[in-house]
Amino acid sequence: MKLLHVIPSLSPATGGTAEALRQLAAVSPEAGVETEIVCLDAPGSDWIGSFAAMVHALDWRGGRYGRLPRLREWLAGNVARFDGVVAHGIWTYPTLAAARACRGRVPYAVFTHGMLDPWFQRRYPLKHIKKRLYWPWQYPALRDAKAVLFTCRMESELAPQSFRPNEWTSLVVPFGTNPPPPEESAQRAAFEAALPQLAGRRFLLFLSRIHEKKGCDLLVEAFAAVASGQPDVDLVIAGPDQTGLQSGLMMLAEKRGIAARVHWPGMLTGHAKWGALRACEAMVLPSHQENFGVVVAEALACGRPALISNQVNIWPEIKESGAGLVEPDTLEGTRSLLTRWFALSGPDRAAMSERALAAFEAQFSMRNCALALRDLFSR
Repeated sequence: MKLLHVIPSLSPATGGTAEALRQLAAVSPEAGVETEIVCLDAPGSDWIGSFAAMVHALDWRGGRYGRLPRLREWLAGNVARFDGVVAHGIWTYPTLAAARACRGRVPYAVFTHGMLDPWFQRRYPLKHIKKRLYWPWQYPALRDAKAVLFTCRMESELAPQSFRPNEWTSLVVPFGTNPPPPEESAQRAAFEAALPQLAGRRFLLFLSRIHEKKGCDLLVEAFAAVASGQPDVDLVIAGPDQTGLQSGLMMLAEKRGIAARVHWPGMLTGHAKWGALRACEAMVLPSHQENFGVVVAEALACGRPALISNQVNIWPEIKESGAGLVEPDTLEGTRSLLTRWFALSGPDRAAMSERALAAFEAQFSMRNCALALRDLFSR
């Protein structure tokens, strides 16, 4: 089987979607699926070489939202070579172009990646009005798809609340990541090289974009509230500062007297990222909205519990499996996450780590996503 994936960008700075597709491409051959990708990146972009698939980079620098004749022409001339097409994301022209090119020729599916979550309607009401005006063009791409793909049960249930009409074929597919590369010693060494001051110290890890929806301010405040009782524990906040929030957060840490114990290594990739996940006690993500959270699956794959808010849509799976702790996305809830974690005994933490790895293998392995897509387009 041969599948085409359509995505605006494969840059790791765009967040978890690009990383998830990289992981999916790596295991698709095991499911008998040959993968190609078309994106709008420049052909010489550094990250393209990390994908185990043929990437057609069309070098479009005019934004993701306007019409793109080059993409439309490429799709028109190539979609017939594939057994199915998967478009990633909505509110961008590539998904509309893919849907139009496929109609009547090739079955296609749309991965919404949380972009229909009603949280955005509540948080950004003016943007929601704009999207409502755009909905008559966006909706047919979902309505006519073989399936609209969701990464978990809660995301699927929330999506129809945002817009009407909302009739489409929903399908929840397994999602997550692949097991970490086996070079554990090299990974830990890479992380220690990035943050040598943490050698031998316990720490909690935030590994995501530094963005208002991620609850970084809650995490700094909550850590300040418990830090005096845990003098041997630090906090690492690792990720790209996409909206200029980091300087304010650093000032907050300084004001709360914990600046020396909060570390900001920027975006961690490759061995350094996996080394951080292996070395931390637990991963913390107090997001206000998260349709899935690939970093949660990455933490579980390393046997690290996930301390998350109940706005990370896979929180029911985390709670039911005992692979972490869940609290509301408030300051009190985030403080409770940390307090509950530190209250666990050593054996209890070790048992939660074992459950984290078991939950990854059962529910969040990307190999299962590859099999689900193969089965979808085989039917």
